[in-house]
Amino acid sequence: MSALPTQKAVVDATREANSTMEPQSVPINVYEAPEALVVVAPFVAVQPEDVTVEVSGHTLRMIADLRTAAPRDYLVEEWGYGGYQRDVEIPDGYGSGVEASLANGQLAVRVLRGEPGEVDIRIRPTATALSALS
Repeated sequence: MSALPTQKAVVDATREANSTMEPQSVPINVYEAPEALVVVAPFVAVQPEDVTVEVSGHTLRMIADLRTAAPRDYLVEEWGYGGYQRDVEIPDGYGSGVEASLANGQLAVRVLRGEPGEVDIRIRPTATALSALS
């Protein structure tokens, strides 16, 4: 049985992975609520402070930094702990504001009705329950 990696080894591996990896694209679900366009995406194994949500014109961008890249020799490795990015085109009539929540591995973003302003919006999600975003 191999020894557990040291914290320094994990930090170094995460830094190395961040410098060379391409962000993972994530699937989304999108629906209209009375006052917003709601976008929900799986952002597994990251915390709200790892995530940035941006609205620029008619584009919503959801980004999560890599949370950890422990040096391991995986037998099967099909997903990672972060390094996510997804751009979504926002239809006309949305973009005046944005709210986001991260809970249970799901990022839920509300893009508010109204035209986008001249200034880009950048926020971090809160860790509230997803049911509050309907």
